[in-house]
Amino acid sequence: MSYKPQLLAITLLLTSQVALAAQTTFPVWPSGDAPGAKNSPVSFTLTERSKDPALPDRAVTGIRAPQVTVYLPKKPNGVALLVTPGGSYKRVVLDKEGSDLAQPFNDRGYTLFVMTYRMPEDGHAEGANAPLADAQRALRTLRARAGEWKINPQHIGVMGFSAGGHVAASLETRYDEAVYAPVDAIDRQSARPDFVVLGYPVISMDAAIAHAGSRKALIGDTPTAEQIKHYSPELNVTAQTPPTFLLHAVDDPSVPVANSLVMFNALHAHNVQTELHLFSHGQHGFGIRGVKNQPAALWPELAMNWIAALPEK
Repeated sequence: MSYKPQLLAITLLLTSQVALAAQTTFPVWPSGDAPGAKNSPVSFTLTERSKDPALPDRAVTGIRAPQVTVYLPKKPNGVALLVTPGGSYKRVVLDKEGSDLAQPFNDRGYTLFVMTYRMPEDGHAEGANAPLADAQRALRTLRARAGEWKINPQHIGVMGFSAGGHVAASLETRYDEAVYAPVDAIDRQSARPDFVVLGYPVISMDAAIAHAGSRKALIGDTPTAEQIKHYSPELNVTAQTPPTFLLHAVDDPSVPVANSLVMFNALHAHNVQTELHLFSHGQHGFGIRGVKNQPAALWPELAMNWIAALPEK
C-alpha cells in the first residue's frame, strides 16, 4: 500500500480529542514506502482495540511506510525523544506507549516523535534489520531537521518499550551498522542517540530469558550462535554506547525482568552511565495508564529527571 492511504488513515484518527497534541505526521522514507518494502506482501491495517473513546488503543500492522508523529510542547526545552512503541514485533501500538506519553513529557518541554517501524517477518529486503533501518533513518531525520522543531541536534534520545525497547537498544548498540543503502543527504547524519530510555525492553536472544515471540520473529526457531549474539543488545554494548535509563516491573509475565538486568550489567561493565528502576508491580505493557496510583506511575518523572541531569555536551 502506498504512503498516502496510510497517512490518511492515521490522520483521520488523529482528529479525535485524545490526539490534539499531535501536530503533524511525516514519512521516515522520502518515497513513503521503505526501499526494502518493495517485495513485501503485507498491507497496512489500523485497528482500534478499545471500546472506550476516551481511552484509545490503536495498533497498526502491515507497515510498509513507517511514519513519525510529532507532539510539540508549548515551551520546548530543546530535548527530543524518538519513541519506538512495542507490539511483540507483530504490530506497533500507537497510544499506550505513544500518544499517552505526550502530555507528561510535553509539559516538561520535551518534543516527542512517535514512530512506526516495519516488522522483521514481513518480507522486507532488510529482514530482521528492517526495524533498525527505520529507527536509524528516523533519528538521522530528526538530527537533520532539528531546527524545524527547535530541538538541539545533540540532545536527541530514543525511548522504546517491549519489542520497541529492542529496537531502541539495537539502535544504541548498532547505530553505525550499515543496514540500508544511503538515500540522500540525511543519511550522512549520525544515527547515534544521545541517551536512551528502555521500558520493560526485549533485550536478550538467550532462550532462557528471551521473549519467545520476538526471538522467533528476529532469528527464527534454530538460530546460529552468531545470530543470537548479533540481535542481543547486551552482547553489543561498548564504551561508546549512550547513557541508558531502564525501567521494568518485577512481575512482568511476558518479558522477564532479567532482560533489563543483563542490559544494566553490560552497560555498567563498560562504564556507560546507566540507571535502573525495578517496580514490584506493573505487569507488562503498562505505559502510563496501566500503573495509575502505583509507584511505577512515577517513571516518566524519574526518566526526565535523569535526562535533565546528564552531563552537557
